[in-house]
Formats: sequence, C-alpha cells, structure tokens
Amino acid sequence: MSSPLERFDLRRIAPQPWKNGAGITREIAVGPKDAGAGDFDWRFSMAEVERDAPFSAFAGIDRSIVLLRGAGMRLRSNGGELDHRLDHALVPFRFGGETPLSATLLDGASSDFNVMTRRSAWTADVTVHHSAFEPASADVTLLLCSEGEWLVSGSSSETLGPMQALLWRELPPRISVTPQPTGALLLVRLCHDRSP
Repeated sequence: MSSPLERFDLRRIAPQPWKNGAGITREIAVGPKDAGAGDFDWRFSMAEVERDAPFSAFAGIDRSIVLLRGAGMRLRSNGGELDHRLDHALVPFRFGGETPLSATLLDGASSDFNVMTRRSAWTADVTVHHSAFEPASADVTLLLCSEGEWLVSGSSSETLGPMQALLWRELPPRISVTPQPTGALLLVRLCHDRSP
C-alpha cells in the first residue's frame, strides 16, 4: 500500500487483565499513539469478559461494541435507562461512555470489539461486511477480519485472516476489499468532527 499502514494480529497482542479480575483487554491501537487511558482521542480494543462485572465509565466518550464470540451479555445501566442484550454477533451497538453499566453474561465467556471516540472531536462509523466493497474515505480507517479470509487490494495487496487487522491513521489510498470466498469483516471509519 502506498499510504502508511499498521498491521495487527490480535492474538499476539499482550492481554491486560482488568483490575476486578473479570476479564482481559487487548488494546489494538490508540490515537494519539502515546495517549493513556484518560487522554485518548480514539481507541480500538478487544475484550474477553469471563464473568459478570461493571463496565468502566468514560466521561465524554462515545462507545461502539460488537460481539465477536460467545453467547453475549446483558448491559444494564444503574438507573435502568439502558437495558440491552448484546447477544447477536457482529451487530454494532452504540452508547455513551459515561453511563455506568453492569454486564451480565448470558451463557459463559464472551469476546467483543470496542471503539471509543472523544465526543465533539471524532465520530465513528462501525459496519460489518460479508461481500466485496470499497471503503469510503475517512481520517482513520480500520479493517478487522472476524471470519474467513479477505483480500485488500490497492497499490499492492494484503491478506487478512481471522483476528487480523489493518489500520490507516490518515486518508488511505483507494482500496477494494474482497472475501476469499466468504467471511465477515468489520470496517471502522473515524472522522474529525469539524462542526463549529
């Protein structure tokens, strides 16, 4: 590819255990690159939830979560204004990060993909694809293979297998993405919020 990109194999990212012992997180990427847990603009990660636990609250952050493996979980806010069953794989769900939530597993451990963006600075679009497509341009683009194998073609070619990802931190070149022959792939497009 002519534009700088980063390649990840999520299985090789060192897991970070949760303080409450209920699961682990694998941080895929964060922007800026040197940002910490409290000052990131955006963050991509995968979590493995092993038992019922509260979700950490992130004020001023918009979140999208996608179930990857397992039966899923029920997400409930302390005040009851949010009550959502995350039990369909590869269906993105958005919510405000400041909402205190408790996660109750439905039938054993589950893994999920998470996108966090700082509100009023970035907007995120998370979609799932099962057939060939050409991603629309964005300021940051992530392709994550969930199932099968995918060919990413541009000025050169890359192949993605399960739990492998490609990241562009700037406008990527024109690319096309094709399953070989079937699969599921997550596309995350982040755009700067340029509203006055």
